[in-house]
Amino acid sequence: MAANALSTAHAHPTRAFGRFELRRLLGKSAGTMVWLALDPRSGAEVMLSLPRVQPINAPALEHWQREVRLAARLDHPNLARVAEVGVQDHWPFVVVDRAQGITLPEWLALHPNPKPAEAVGWVCDLLHGLAFAHDAGLAHLDPQLHSLLIDERGSVRLMALGSAGDATRAAQDAARSKSLERTMAMDPSELRAQRSAAARDLLACGLLLQHLLTGQPALDQPDTALVIGRMAPLGRELVRLPWSTPLPIPEALRAIANRCSSGQERLRYQNTRTLLGALTGWLEAQSEDGGGPIGLLLDRLHSVGHLPALPGLAARVARVISLESQRTDEIADQVLDDMALSFELLRTLNSAQVQGTQVQGNGPVLTLRRIISLIGVNGVRLAANTLRPWPGPLSTPQAAALQLTLERVRLAGHTAQALRPKGYDAQVVYLIAVLQNLGRLMLRYHFAEEAEQIEQLMKPAAANREIDTPEQPGLSEEAAAFAVLGVDIESLGAAVARHWGLGDDVMHMTRRLPHDAPVRKPDTDAEVLRLTASAANDAVDAIGPLGGTRAVAAIGQVAQRYARALALSARDLGDALQAAREALRKGVPLPPARRGDAPVSGADSAPANAEPTPAAE
Repeated sequence: MAANALSTAHAHPTRAFGRFELRRLLGKSAGTMVWLALDPRSGAEVMLSLPRVQPINAPALEHWQREVRLAARLDHPNLARVAEVGVQDHWPFVVVDRAQGITLPEWLALHPNPKPAEAVGWVCDLLHGLAFAHDAGLAHLDPQLHSLLIDERGSVRLMALGSAGDATRAAQDAARSKSLERTMAMDPSELRAQRSAAARDLLACGLLLQHLLTGQPALDQPDTALVIGRMAPLGRELVRLPWSTPLPIPEALRAIANRCSSGQERLRYQNTRTLLGALTGWLEAQSEDGGGPIGLLLDRLHSVGHLPALPGLAARVARVISLESQRTDEIADQVLDDMALSFELLRTLNSAQVQGTQVQGNGPVLTLRRIISLIGVNGVRLAANTLRPWPGPLSTPQAAALQLTLERVRLAGHTAQALRPKGYDAQVVYLIAVLQNLGRLMLRYHFAEEAEQIEQLMKPAAANREIDTPEQPGLSEEAAAFAVLGVDIESLGAAVARHWGLGDDVMHMTRRLPHDAPVRKPDTDAEVLRLTASAANDAVDAIGPLGGTRAVAAIGQVAQRYARALALSARDLGDALQAAREALRKGVPLPPARRGDAPVSGADSAPANAEPTPAAE
């Protein structure tokens, strides 16, 4: 039976296809079509999936049947069970019982504009099934909305794996092995073909996600295969979520969906489970039970701690204990050098206050000298003993990446100290700048593999002079984190700070000013400290690996942004960075404060016991 004859059969409800009575065309694409039919043998309704093009010869037909029967052996809750694989008039077909659900287009006709979380849940079901198939070396070849079934519980199943049946490829590959274990002896060209098919499946899933979120198909074309043909590298069309959608789409989910169809192939998801992990992380982060990456992070805090202690901690603690007769601020300077120990002291005291066991003071504590004065040097020793030795569970490369991040954060802390206006406490400014990087530090320690993925997504692609391609930018840090984890890095840090008992006022100071937010002149001490720390972190991020004139220009741009709010010049910022580098290199005392700016007056502007108010130097 010709494809065009089948496609018009919906006008003749009793048209026969072998023993089946065709009732209605449920959907079609360039590769497949799905019919609702009656099976007189059982008296039940079924769905028939057929390729739109007949296999070109007997070997191709045999290959189609073998591949589809092989796929039918897969047993997974998100893959529809196959009732029969057959051939009628040289047309191969797959039978699925109607009892397994209705197609997603049928569902959407009755329930339009699903909520984003509902749409994401469906795509996660699809990805679970596809991942299982891909692990077995099989691809669907044509994921479309009409190939998705949804049951009365809202669960989605993918049906008719392999039924698209590329006839040309089938004829060429007819000699493939018949077992699920065939991938063990597969030649490189066949492995590449499998990866290519899996990549097309994954790209189609991203397009289906966008269709479900917006209510409209990408490029106004419901056939995912045709859309893929118009995208890079085959075409030049750009596919992104529109800003106007039936329901608001959270930024994290928008970043995930846009990465699926990025114009740069290197930025797209390369593995079904990677996209599944990002969507699952987003879903769990939206739930009220504290799941997802944030819930996992809080669990890991109990098992491996917030950060591992740097090598030589025991010697440093012994030196601190020997300074017991010295001034508290001198002891604090020694402790401040180890970020893990500083965090543990913050956590110890502030968590105790939240639990009502610390009677001194009634708010969060943000200076190490005050913490040490409350718990004594013996308390410092006990805190140090709770830390996991370096590098914790990290591999050698992961530990090196964490070490590099720690050095950059310390550089930002010392830069903030050098930038602080006269009269502001050096330790407080340092800790605020460090805590503005808390999410980054947690990411590097607790999600080391994901941190590497995020870093790769942020890297630009070099220009290619041979084909006259300009440098292509990478994703922003926020977009890359959304695309990998489903949450942003800021949220990771905020969750840990809240877990430690830091109050809202301190949380505000440790929330770095967003890059797209205007910089207004501060009217409180807390805001002065927040902006000073943000400027220091922006400067360290801006120069990065840059050198020469590019670094000078980057410093100038940061200084220009904060010039009015902090009376900051490019020279001030450059001098602060240089002083911070020297402080790190030599281990010299804290850089001196900038002169000229007086602290904001008014005790009511400072958070209680967080001590952001000016302290005499």
